[in-house]
Amino acid sequence: MTQLLPAGLEASAVVSASSANLGPGFDSIGLALRLSDEIVVQTADSGLVVLVEGEGAEQVPRGPEHLVVRAVECGLRAMGVRAGGLVVRCRNAIPHSRGLGSSAAAAVGGLAAANGLVAQTDSRPLSEAQLIQLSSEFEGHPDNASAAVLGGAVVSWIDRSGDRPRYSAASVRLHPDIRLYCAIPQERSLTAETRVLLPTQVSHDDARFNVSRAALLVVALSERPDLLMPATEDVLHQPQRAPAMPASAEYLRLLRRHNVAATLSGAGPALIALSTEPELPAEVVEYGAANGFALTEMTAGEGVRWSPGVTVPG
Repeated sequence: MTQLLPAGLEASAVVSASSANLGPGFDSIGLALRLSDEIVVQTADSGLVVLVEGEGAEQVPRGPEHLVVRAVECGLRAMGVRAGGLVVRCRNAIPHSRGLGSSAAAAVGGLAAANGLVAQTDSRPLSEAQLIQLSSEFEGHPDNASAAVLGGAVVSWIDRSGDRPRYSAASVRLHPDIRLYCAIPQERSLTAETRVLLPTQVSHDDARFNVSRAALLVVALSERPDLLMPATEDVLHQPQRAPAMPASAEYLRLLRRHNVAATLSGAGPALIALSTEPELPAEVVEYGAANGFALTEMTAGEGVRWSPGVTVPG
């Protein structure tokens, strides 16, 4: 029988943004970024209250369809408990619809908050592997979700041999000389809308090219950052998405012309740049400012953190 949680339990979660693909690692390589959303969940006797501030506050739903609410309830079900009611508070810093993993962060954060609630009972919280599995099911692919769970750089994969896809991930040591820059435009883009631009079949030549670059990317991220330029080349998704986001495509070309290993962040339109230089070329910085890109240096983000009975300070 499902256990009913008592009213008055409280838990919090802090979850990082993420950049997926990094060029050739389509749906498999991801990187957490030090930009985070904060979630606080309380159990109640009945009802649902959803309070949102920050990014997306005017656009996201306030009912049971809210992704954090769905993730909290999914996590509770997986752990054999339920709540009579919930109060969910979200403080969002991750931009929505820019390719920075906001939906993955919501799923991971909601599941982690559920962990914090269950940790105050006799039930066992979800493991990292379970967090990756359940959050990836929301997304349909594990790159952003696994980066948000584990932090840092990750390689993820899908096993489709069983009745349901099994999602897994492994951490990759990020070389300490690599500096990360994120260029975020005001323009928005939905992954579902840009994914339809991708062909259902690719040539052996293109597949071989991306396999070699994805393998090289792991080496470049961990041991040989001098190889980042060739390691971030891609022919499977960025050229196809370029017509849908011309400003980002042009900025990407400019960055790479200046020998900066830049890629679309996920499905875009944000860009992620990886460099070992102390600063980006002046032309790159000036172009971004003149064309509406907020260019920020970031460090790699941590894995999701959750706390039972502790409200995120504010």
